[in-house]
Amino acid sequence: MNIIEAIRTRKSIRDFTADPVPRHILKKIIEVASCAPSAENSQPWEFTIVAGEILDTIRKANIEKLKSNAPPNPDLPAKGLPKDSVYRRRQIEIAKQLFGLMDIPRGDIEKRDRWMALGFRFFNAPAAIVISIDRSLSYPRPIFDIGSSTQNICLAALHYGLGTCIANQGITYPEVLHEFAKIPESKRIVISIAIGYPNWDFPANKVVSNREPVENITSWIGFE
Repeated sequence: MNIIEAIRTRKSIRDFTADPVPRHILKKIIEVASCAPSAENSQPWEFTIVAGEILDTIRKANIEKLKSNAPPNPDLPAKGLPKDSVYRRRQIEIAKQLFGLMDIPRGDIEKRDRWMALGFRFFNAPAAIVISIDRSLSYPRPIFDIGSSTQNICLAALHYGLGTCIANQGITYPEVLHEFAKIPESKRIVISIAIGYPNWDFPANKVVSNREPVENITSWIGFE
């Protein structure tokens, strides 16, 4: 698979097989991730790879907090998309496709709750990559760099037959990761990536997200 094909075909995977991902493959993926560009070669990213019983413990703790209605406390707060914006429209479009594939009716609260819990469980992936930065670094500058390394991870994963899902649900309660994944409090948890071998029988893994035509998002200046 060449790089253009990888970029065009990469998609979010929301359920995985139970097959573990070998450590040596994950190491190779992180080596590629660390090749990402960064401002002034600052390389602000720090990776914590979690699997096995520790990941199961993190899943359980996340779900317990979710069910108890614990207030979200991410290290990097995010606002919702503006109402009636094109960004919100795109979000709704992908949600409708996902809920349709998963047979989740609009008013079925129980099914919606189970769907939401998947993200807090890292989509049942056998491994999760948690990316953090030192709290001494001011953002948003290092967040751009983290995005570059995240893209590298997702593309490199395809080379090894792996799927990924970039998600913030798993880091909604950072205290869980600080405790069980031993991430120091001096680190700000930015994002997590579920990684593993895709379960292609899972309906949501058949989703195809739309993209805006280039004409809608590009201005050409100085061209004939």
